[in-house]
Formats: sequence, C-alpha cells, structure tokens
Amino acid sequence: MNRSMGPDGANERVLVLNPVSGSEDHVDDVIELAAKHGFEIRKTEDSGDAKRMARDAAPDADLVAAVGGDGTLNEVVNGIAAANAFDATTVAVVPTGTGNNFATNVGIQGIEHAFSVIENGRRRSIDIGIANDRVFVNSCVGGVTAEASSETTSESKQELGVLAYVKNTLKTIGSFDSLPLRVETAAGPNGKVARTWEGEALFVLVGNCRRFTGTRAAQANVEDGLFEVTIVEDAATTNLLGGAALEGLFGADSTHIVRRRTPSLVLESRRDAVEYSLDGEMLETQTLHLETNAETLTVAVGDGYRPNPDGGDLWPISVSGDGDR
Repeated sequence: MNRSMGPDGANERVLVLNPVSGSEDHVDDVIELAAKHGFEIRKTEDSGDAKRMARDAAPDADLVAAVGGDGTLNEVVNGIAAANAFDATTVAVVPTGTGNNFATNVGIQGIEHAFSVIENGRRRSIDIGIANDRVFVNSCVGGVTAEASSETTSESKQELGVLAYVKNTLKTIGSFDSLPLRVETAAGPNGKVARTWEGEALFVLVGNCRRFTGTRAAQANVEDGLFEVTIVEDAATTNLLGGAALEGLFGADSTHIVRRRTPSLVLESRRDAVEYSLDGEMLETQTLHLETNAETLTVAVGDGYRPNPDGGDLWPISVSGDGDR
C-alpha cells in the first residue's frame, strides 16, 4: 500500500547512528549528509541504545532513520513499537552494516542513495513479524548459535547474508545438536489448512521480507500478511559446507526442505530452549509464537523495490519429510 509524502520541511527527522557497524568508516559521510537533510543525529554507544533512542524520538518525529545493519534497524523498529508510533512514524534505512539484507530487498543501494530515497522515494506499508512480543522485519532464524553468529566473517555475510550463519554453524556440526521441533502453522488464505511438522531439524527459518535461497539477497513478498517458513530437516551435513551446496540445499527441489506460507505459527522445542536470531538480535526460548501484522510499518523504498517479487506467480513452495502431518 502506498503512502504519500508530506510537504518538504514539515517533518521532524531523527537519525539513529550506529558508528561501529560494518567497516566503521561511514560516520563522517553520514553526519554530513544528515545535516544537509535536516536530521537531528543521535549516536549509539551500547546495545539497546538504538531502541531507546527510537522510542524517545517516535512521539515527535515523523521520520526516524536507522544507520547500521539489520540489527540496528531491528532495534529502531522495536523502539517505535514500544512508543506505539507505527501510525505516525516512517522508517528509513541507511545501510552501513556488513549484510544489509533488508536494505537491499527494499531497493536501497548505499548511503547516498538512501538519503535520495528519503527525499524522493516512495513510501510503502509493509508487514512486520511479532515473535513473543518482539518485533522483527526481515527474518527469524532458529538453530544458529550465538557463537556461530559472533564468529561469522564480514566477507561471508556479504556473500551469503543470513545463510553465512548457517554455513558457520554447519562447520561446527560435531558439537551442534539438531532441534527436536514441533512446528504448527495456522490456516492461510485460499483454503490453506493449518498443518503440523514434527521431527529433527537442523534449522528453521522464518522470512518476512527475507526469502531463504542460496543467494545473499532474496526478497519475499512483505505486503501479503504471510511468512515464508523453511525447515531444514536433519540430514547428512558433511556435504553442505560450501556456497554451492547451500544453494542446492535451499533450492525449490531439495529433498531435505519443508516450506510453508502462513500468517502465524508456533515453534515448540521438545527438549531445551532454542536460540533464535531476530534480524541478528538473539532470543532464547522453548516456545516461540510468531504472527504477522500486515501493512504496519511505513518504510522509504527505492525504485528497485518490488511489492510482489513473484510477479503474480508464487515462488515454488515444496513439501517433504515424513514428519509432515
């Protein structure tokens, strides 16, 4: 859904700047551009600052820009949620992280381009995900350990995005236990019935704006009120370490993949608590309730953003596995 822009100069603008994201060489350029475009600049120092700054800014600011990677954006959106300000506040993303998957998916090509989009780009109302009362915009990934997340290199994230974490976890598979999960998806549109998968999973990946393929940037439809759920079944792992193998693993014809589209789902561990990554921010829980809030977040998007990336033809959703019920 489109939203028109307000008159020039009519909006109070706040920019939340993470100075240590990515290669950390963006600060001077961002400050200069922010001043030219009328932003008040708030610079983070510790984890949680971006959420607090966005929460404090949202009641008065019509536009809040998140400068950093997907994690910084996640904090900013959670801050706006905490202020109950989705109806009044637009979010812009200025990509300075290593992955920047969300920015790529909404057509933002770099720092200067992000400020151009702020002034001249479209506004779209996109879905958000809610995971146990925490908001995410891009993806929720289970099975990626905090250790694997911290040890993933910038180069790998640039190449594979969130799949870099999967790859890094697979490298330490000797100490990685599969997840005994029960996954229950809700009834969807067009007569789709609620379904349950139960079994041993290596990973479970829930995409909102993110689609899980072997490529770094793969946009899902983020305006359809549905998640794209990918379950990677426990299988032989020794051949899954390379980028090409990952691409094959996440292809539509893989024999170790279960896929769903659903407006909500419940992930329940039948053993210990599972660590989930919400746009890179970690959450540990035994039961995770996820639901979409359709067309909730107003975002500045570039010309390359496609509301329906499939052009009317749904991307293949294949089903496999004896645990499917």
